[in-house]
Amino acid sequence: MRSFGSDNNSGVHPRILEAIAEANSDHTIAYGDDQWTREAEESIRVMFKNSEIEPSFLFNGTGANVVALQACTLPFHSIICASTAHIAVDECGAPVKLTGAPLKEISTPDGKLTPALVLLHLHGFGFEHHSQPKVIAISQTTELGTCYTPGEVRILADLAHAHDMYLFVDGTRISNACAYLDVSLKEITTDCGVDIFTLGGTKNGLMFGEALVPLRKELAGNIKYYRKQTTQLYSKMRFLSAQFIPYLDEGLWLENARRSNAAAQKLFIEMSLIRGIEITQPVQSNALFFILPKEVTDRLREHYFFYDWDESRNEMRLVCSWDTTDEDIEQFISYLKQLTSED
Repeated sequence: MRSFGSDNNSGVHPRILEAIAEANSDHTIAYGDDQWTREAEESIRVMFKNSEIEPSFLFNGTGANVVALQACTLPFHSIICASTAHIAVDECGAPVKLTGAPLKEISTPDGKLTPALVLLHLHGFGFEHHSQPKVIAISQTTELGTCYTPGEVRILADLAHAHDMYLFVDGTRISNACAYLDVSLKEITTDCGVDIFTLGGTKNGLMFGEALVPLRKELAGNIKYYRKQTTQLYSKMRFLSAQFIPYLDEGLWLENARRSNAAAQKLFIEMSLIRGIEITQPVQSNALFFILPKEVTDRLREHYFFYDWDESRNEMRLVCSWDTTDEDIEQFISYLKQLTSED
């Protein structure tokens, strides 16, 4: 089966499988006290030119987000995010359950928070009857496939710091943002004042795993305990961390993101030429959002799996992966053209 349902649906990059196999030799100390984890940690320090970073490796995006937010908050704090954010929509309430901190959700047209939107929620400081704003949480890329520029990230970081708050970046697709913006991971995080972020792997060619990177010492100290309590500490850690060595050192993080972004651009160009299709968001990463009559999308589903986004207006989402091929796109477009010509 080939689909545009999600970059979670794609396979594992061959070099990543090779790295896992290479780690599958002899015995080693469990729970991250192994040579592969030490090397992967150092790869992150070198990439960000910061010898004091203490990265952690976790199973998945939800776990990484939860641990990051636990590091930033106490139960009487609150977390400001877009209403479309993954932590608000797709994590079954895990961030609230495990931090005790409520989410203050903000509606946005493109998935991106702005200082003007956030400022409306920055009140009640020091008033015991109100939860205390402590985190501005953004997704990079957003759930609508859009990207924050370095300047936009910096402005939000400055706003957070001016109010004794943290800026957290859910970076499950941050590689796609770097590919689109033509910037390094350092330029879109540490150089912009980000306090803590996740570095995604699962959606970009890894078998599993995310890295959590705290950039302030006071956030790093308790992460190992939160990771254990949230069942994100892998006993055979070498198989998780070993993936990040070629992923970072050999540039797979960017190569794979460029592939999926390029596939989405090709898909966008082809779909833009088809009668009756409305593309609803700028295509800035590997996701594309569109509207067609329901009778057309119902028939499209007979051959392709994809998700609804906004059922009220029949808005759908397509996502390309690192292994999406030109043939995948051509076959999809051919069938879509057939359906729309019959409509």
